[in-house]
Amino acid sequence: MGERKLLTAALSSSRTASSSVDPAIVARNAVLVRVVAVLCGALVLVPAPLVTVLVGQEPYDMLRRSFPGLDVGVLTAVGQATADAAAMVTVGALLTLLFFRDARGRNADLLRSPLELKVLQVSSGVWASAAAAMVFLTMLDSNGQPFARLGTSSSLSFLYEASSFPKAWTVTLLAALVVFFFSMFVEQWTGLLIPLWAACFGVLAPVVVGQILVGPEHDFGSDAGVYQSLLTSAVFGVILLAAIRVASGRLISPEILPRLFLFLVFALPVVVGADVLLAWFKLTGTGLFDSVTGWQIFARWVCLALICGVTVYAWSIWRHRRINEKRLSRLLGGLAVAIAGWVGITAAMTRFPPPHYFVPTSISQVFLGFEVTEAPTPLVLFTHWRPNILFLLLSVAAVTVYLVAVNTLRRRGDAWPAGRTVAWIGGWIVVAFVTSSGFGKYSAPDFGIHMIVHMSLNMLAPILLVMGGIVTLLLRSTRSNPKRPAGIHDWVTWALHWRVLRFIYNPLIVFALFVGSYYGLYFSGIFGEYMRFHWAHQLMNVHFLIAGYLFYGLVIGVDRPPRPLPHIGKLGFVLAAMPFHAFFGVILMSGGDIIAENFYRYLALPWADLKASQYLGGGVAWAGGEIPLLLVIIALGVQWSRQDAKDARRKDRHLDAGLDDEFDDYNRMLEKLSARQARNLRGPRVPGTEEGSSS
Repeated sequence: MGERKLLTAALSSSRTASSSVDPAIVARNAVLVRVVAVLCGALVLVPAPLVTVLVGQEPYDMLRRSFPGLDVGVLTAVGQATADAAAMVTVGALLTLLFFRDARGRNADLLRSPLELKVLQVSSGVWASAAAAMVFLTMLDSNGQPFARLGTSSSLSFLYEASSFPKAWTVTLLAALVVFFFSMFVEQWTGLLIPLWAACFGVLAPVVVGQILVGPEHDFGSDAGVYQSLLTSAVFGVILLAAIRVASGRLISPEILPRLFLFLVFALPVVVGADVLLAWFKLTGTGLFDSVTGWQIFARWVCLALICGVTVYAWSIWRHRRINEKRLSRLLGGLAVAIAGWVGITAAMTRFPPPHYFVPTSISQVFLGFEVTEAPTPLVLFTHWRPNILFLLLSVAAVTVYLVAVNTLRRRGDAWPAGRTVAWIGGWIVVAFVTSSGFGKYSAPDFGIHMIVHMSLNMLAPILLVMGGIVTLLLRSTRSNPKRPAGIHDWVTWALHWRVLRFIYNPLIVFALFVGSYYGLYFSGIFGEYMRFHWAHQLMNVHFLIAGYLFYGLVIGVDRPPRPLPHIGKLGFVLAAMPFHAFFGVILMSGGDIIAENFYRYLALPWADLKASQYLGGGVAWAGGEIPLLLVIIALGVQWSRQDAKDARRKDRHLDAGLDDEFDDYNRMLEKLSARQARNLRGPRVPGTEEGSSS
């Protein structure tokens, strides 16, 4: 077929074509691969050190920090760029192995992708090494100290505690080591789920304590930064893995390409939106070309425009069946170069403080990102909205996926209970309302309002969500086809049989997580420490939601959990949790110590009454815990009654059809008992006395 050989035609001839190496492709792409590799390496590693050298001591003077020397600055810049690139490739390899792998048949869950696994091992190893170096480099760079300060152990301890960056890079180091360890021994699909979670934390740790945590409106900037960091690592990482695959002489399955394009179509607009929001946040009213940061943003936009443009063009020619191996190689090479430019410029942006660092900021804006001048009256709570971007987008995505699955069922002619749909949508409405209304806005500066949000996320929303039956819906709306690559149905099934999930759903662990969170969070000082940071406040909200979902999923959930409880066990589970909420509420209402008092004193809000607020929080914890649990007991009773009625109807149908011989067995058992009792009453037989014997 020559150069115009269609990719789909090349792959349709053999099911194993996508896993074999084509020497002809390797030879044709040799020059292109070398050029792209050199360009990518230069674009990743050059911008950040170049900016560091050009600006010199200026950024440190702007931040009133001593200059550690160019050697520290340049090495920190190189370490940042290397870690960012390695993290992106690591996440891309994980996602490719999990969701973009041409695996089918009975053993589809086995990882038989040596290229992707090798890339994962190498990239995670490089990521861990770069993160380890960044722990020490940021100790110096963020404190303005030269290498000589690393000479004594006392200096190491002080420098580590004096900045958030070494701690954040420690989290990244541990996450990268988890990924590297699992990549060396993993054999099944589920073995990559823990590394994926670890990689997400590793990517986010240095981001959430960086530039997006400073200045007015940093709550918007932080949420946008979280989405941008995760999605760019995912989207760009998957593209880089596709480029590496083609460069190695392996083809991409035509059944995987639509999945890949669908992922890009939905993820890239979110990346663009998040970057625009971040630009607005960092520039704070200054012109795009009025600062070094503005020029860096513009350069990154150029790379993003190239990525989006090439992606749209690739999708267009694929739709018209005009994509071939040579054209795909060039497109992926161009995408790789643009992504490398993005990574390099992003690392360079950390080397110069953006304009929002120098905007006059109040104490409330330092901790919260916004002002809360008015007291939280009912009118204020219901009218003063401040969108929580993290939970708003999460709610929209969850509802969209659910409705698409319901629509798929209905088009196929299957029914789905409307009540479950209402419950799922209602649960996410609760999440969006309590995090984006005045309740969410005042949940940080007022403990009583915080407890209302806590109980809504931990008690109310999860009850509705577990009644939605999202897992059952996904299983019913999808099908497993052994002749096609594994899809949603297979992934959900594998996850449900995952031993770790069975461990997480252990009733004792769920109970300890659900109940112990109250005492461990509020009585240990963690709450007061976390409230100073937007990322930590959001992490608490996510924890409340997950803990509540696990608890109620075991009790009244529509989906069958990996470790189901009998109805009597569910009742005992709920009754055992009720006193702990009451005790917690009483302690808050009667306790003399103010929870997170230092944090609230720092805010110094004129309308704040700390004792009254804590008393309100205790009352909310008491009533907000008891009332939902009572409702759950009622719902559990209704489910129990319905299950008994269903079992009775099923047994009646079996009897009518002659399929149940339980009663027959029971009657035969009674006959045997009756005969045995009659023999016992006649007593032992005496020889010669039987009827018909002669004297």
